[in-house]
Order: sequence, then structure tokens, then C-alpha cells
Amino acid sequence: MSQSHPSQFALLRQRRFAPFFWTQFFGAGNDNVLKFAFTVLVTYQLQVSWLPSDKAGLVISAVFILPFVLLSATSGQLADKYDKASMMRFIKSFEILIMLLALWGFVGQLVPVLLLCLFLMGVHSTLFGPVKYAYLPQHLNDQEITGGNGMVEMGTFVAILLGQLAGGLLVVVPGIGPELAGGACLAIAVIGRLTAQAIPPTPPHDAVLRINWNPVSETLRNLRLARTDIVVFRSLLGISWMWFFGATFLSQFPSFAKDVLHGDVHVASLLLVLFSVGVGIGSLMCEMLSRRQVEIGLVPLGAIGMSVFAVDLYFAVHHLAAPAAELWTLAGFLGQGQHVRPMIDLFMLSLSAGLYSVPMYALIQMRALPSHRARIIAANNILNALFMIASSLIAGALLHFGVSIGGVFLITGIANALVAGYIFCLVPEYLLRFIAFVLTRTVYRFRIQGDTNIPTTGPAIIVCNHVSFVDPVLLMAASPRPIRFLMDSRIFRTPGLGLFFRLAKAIPIAPKNEDPAAYDAAFVAADQVLAEGDLLGIFPEGGITDDGTLKPFKGGVMRILEQRPVPVIPLALQNLWGSFFSRVEGTAMSKPFRRGLFSRVGLNVGRGIAAEAVTPEALHHEVGQLLATKVV
Repeated sequence: MSQSHPSQFALLRQRRFAPFFWTQFFGAGNDNVLKFAFTVLVTYQLQVSWLPSDKAGLVISAVFILPFVLLSATSGQLADKYDKASMMRFIKSFEILIMLLALWGFVGQLVPVLLLCLFLMGVHSTLFGPVKYAYLPQHLNDQEITGGNGMVEMGTFVAILLGQLAGGLLVVVPGIGPELAGGACLAIAVIGRLTAQAIPPTPPHDAVLRINWNPVSETLRNLRLARTDIVVFRSLLGISWMWFFGATFLSQFPSFAKDVLHGDVHVASLLLVLFSVGVGIGSLMCEMLSRRQVEIGLVPLGAIGMSVFAVDLYFAVHHLAAPAAELWTLAGFLGQGQHVRPMIDLFMLSLSAGLYSVPMYALIQMRALPSHRARIIAANNILNALFMIASSLIAGALLHFGVSIGGVFLITGIANALVAGYIFCLVPEYLLRFIAFVLTRTVYRFRIQGDTNIPTTGPAIIVCNHVSFVDPVLLMAASPRPIRFLMDSRIFRTPGLGLFFRLAKAIPIAPKNEDPAAYDAAFVAADQVLAEGDLLGIFPEGGITDDGTLKPFKGGVMRILEQRPVPVIPLALQNLWGSFFSRVEGTAMSKPFRRGLFSRVGLNVGRGIAAEAVTPEALHHEVGQLLATKVV
């Protein structure tokens, strides 16, 4: 981008984000202090006949996840109906009451009481989830939403890491460990309530909503609502699959560290650190890589990384040598060169998961109807919980039938590739944006000026000069949402690129004197694009320039505006003339070394023009002016 924007970290200095971030951070941390301290307590210190240590982790996870299945539909309705700041303050006050009960449970080492507290913290998190993701779009603009989501994902995983470390360390302090753990939970809850007090008002989108208290019918209704936008619905499934993938790895870390890596409990903690830091860094990278827009092209990149490094992890640990005597200590483990590759694989697959999840969350927030946003996110939380339960059952079944832990990781990596491929075939938008993402960061150094002039909602016509065969790809990379292009049928049939244009649902148009029926059908299809509130892209020169100059504009845009007057956005592509995809020496794409990699290409985006002010001559003048203004 040519514009200088503050970093996503600048949000931490602003009231619209910082109090919310820290409220979320302390809540996620407190969940894990309680869960991990309780797990250590019943695993190492207490002997409970009805909760054996080898089953404790499974029971604790199930008790915590159960409220997501039972109450997510209700929590989504509450988040849409009431002020989200007030909701968060109520939820954090509820957390203080839970932790008072937990303190009593830790002091008296009352296992049933602590299990009840875990269930109630599951209720707390179930109520908070839809509020959290519905809050961000009301306070962050379109250029901040990806960075804001990245910060939240990073903060969540760091909080999980710190919470588990703190819970595990505090509860084993000789003599006063359980009391310290319970006191820490209460203190963190109080701090979270104080930060929530500073969250700015966030009015509801549907204050007159009537609550449906039946979770089954409401969940089904929300899923049907999500399915009205296929990209949103597939994104819900994609996020749930990510939780399946992550839960498979996280649940196996203790056994993986001991039985495969031959390490002690500190090695298991190292794996958790690598995973959490990897997801955090991947989440933060999304803003930098996406140029501050919702870049779903990162999703295939993340999916590829998840599969590649999960599969490689299997081969990296397949023949690891065990220590001669006891398990590796942390220092001994780090001193072995054979352990570098598994650590890199684990870090990179978690970083890839961060790249995969953040754009999907941002896309759901941007595309979901504001009046139903929290309820759709609540339905997503139910799907997440069900996928995590499925992960435990499937991984347990594989292990029961003799598959090694490394084998479970291998199967998960292969399954991830199959699932991702299936989703990308159903929703080509992900794949298209990935191709555009790669092109604009490898073949070209793409710079955009005035990108905020491209509307994020509502119908509009995008008009641009036509220099090369990849012009539509570059415009797609610049736009925050899909563009349906009206393009010359001969370009539409170009070998290789033609497949891309078909996936992008481009509208081929033939010259009127060659095929009048196809010509008229193209304009009907173009009008339908605008009727559905989408962006329509047109190259009004009627073809790719053969000498690098801007040709006169034809009148097709006027025919469209006569039927449906919408704003027109002028754009100008710069420095593409002379590239491999242009006709600088006759036939395009015939001489691969015309320009080197990373050639600088610019896109200048002008302000929208009202339909009544548009003429082909005026548009030609605007694009010419943009073409003459260098993108810096």
C-alpha cells in the first residue's frame, strides 16, 4: 500500500479495542489456570476413585465443552439483542462468582465443586464467544478487521499458554498450592471485570429480538441462515475443521512428548509453547500479508502449510532414538540435533493454522448480516465443539486400533489436504484469491493507491484500462470482495487463464455483430450481478491495448447504467505494459523473460462517480488522470 497505516499494535492504545482485548485475554487465561490446576490436582495429588487420573483430562474437557453445545444458540441471540459492552460486564461479574466458588473448591479440595466450576466457566466462555466476534466489526473499520482478529487470536493463545503454565506451577507449590491456584483465579477474574468496565458502549443490532430458548431449533435456524451465503457457511465449516485439526495435536502432546519424543513433562510444555507461539505469530502475520484487508487468499496458504508440516512431522519422528536411560530432560532434548526438525514442523504447522483461521473469522464478520452476526458465530461455536468432540473420538479410535501417535498426525495432515481441497472446489473464491495473492507478491511488487475508494458493500461498477491478460487477477487482489468481470469472450477462452476466469464466474461477451444473442445475454447477466449487490468489473476499451496507450471507451457501461444506476469506480493499472502478459511485442505470453520477477506494478483507484455524471468521455478522462498520477 502506498498509504501509511498504523500497525495493528496501535489498537492497544485505543479505548475501542484495548479494554476489550485485555478482557478477552484475562478470560482465556483464567479458563486455563482453572482447567490446568484442576487437572494437575486430580492427576498427581488426589486419588479419586470415580475420576481416575488417566480419564481426568477427557472428563474435564468434556465438562468444559458441554455448554458450547447446549447454550451457544441462546448466547448468540443475547449478543444480538443487548448492548455488547453491558453483556461483557455481566459475564465478567459472573466469572467472579464462579471463582469464589472455585476458591472454596481448591481450599477444600472438593472435586465435585471444581467440576461444577469448570462447567460454569464453559457457560462463561459460551456467552462471551459470540459477543467477542460480533463486537469487533462495530468498532474496527474494514482495513483494521484482519489486524484486530489477528491480535485477538494471538492474545488468546498466549493467554492459554500463560494460563496453563501458571495453573500447573501454582497448584504444586508445597503446602499452599491449591489455595494459590484458587486465589489466582479470583484475582484474574477481578482484573478482567475492571478492564470490562472501560469497554465503550456497543449498541445491539436487533433490540426487539424475541429469544427462542430452544437450542436445537435455534441452532438449526442459524445454520440455515448462514447457508444463505455459501462463502460464510463454508467458512464456518473451515474454522470448525481447524479446531478439529488443532485439538488432535493438542490432546496428544503429553503422550507424544513421552512416548514418541521420549521427553519429560517439560518437553511436553515446550510443545505447547511452540504451538501457542506459532499460532500467535501466524495470526499477527495476517495483517502484514493481507495489506490490511480481509485476504482469504491466505487460507489456502495456511491449509497447505498445515498439511505439509503435519505429514513431515510423521517422518521426522518415525525413527527417533530414545535416550539410553531416563526420559530426555528439556536441556538434553534441546541438545539433540534429531529434535530440531520435529520442533520446526510443529511450529510451522501452528503458524499455518494462524494464517488459515484469522481470514476466515474476519470474512464471517464482514459477510454475515449484522443483525444475525452473533447468532451465526454462536452456531459456529457449536460446530467447533462438535468437531473437537469428533477429534477426540476419532483419534481415540485410531490409537485403539494400533495406529501410532505419529500415524494419527499423518492421517490428520492428509485429511486436512482432502478437506481443504473439497472446500476450495465448492467455494473457488478462496483459490482465486490465493492465486491473486501469489501473483501480486512474487511476479509483481503490487502497490495500490486509493484502495479505500473500492466500496465494501453495495453494487458498483469497476472500470479500468486494459493492459494485459492478468488485469482481472490484479483487480481481484486489490478488492476487499469478489468482482464479476464482463470480458471479451476471446480472453475468456485463453488457455490456462480461461480456467481462472471461469472459476471467477466472469461473464463472456462477444461482439454484437458476431453473436447478438450472446451480446444481449451478457448484459442481462451483468445487470443481475448489480441487482444482487455485487461488484461488476468492466474494461471499457473493449480489448487489451496493443501499443500501451489508453484507447477510447465504448458505450457498454452506459447501457448497464441506464437499466441500473449505480456508482462507477475508475481505476488505472500502471507499469504493466512490457510484461510477459502484455502485447508489447505482438503475441502475449510468448517470451517469458520480458520483465524480471518482482517488477513494480501500480493501481490507482479514484473516487466513485454517480451514475448520472457518467459518460464514456468523462470516464476516459478520469482513468487517464489516474494513469498519469504515479503510485508511490
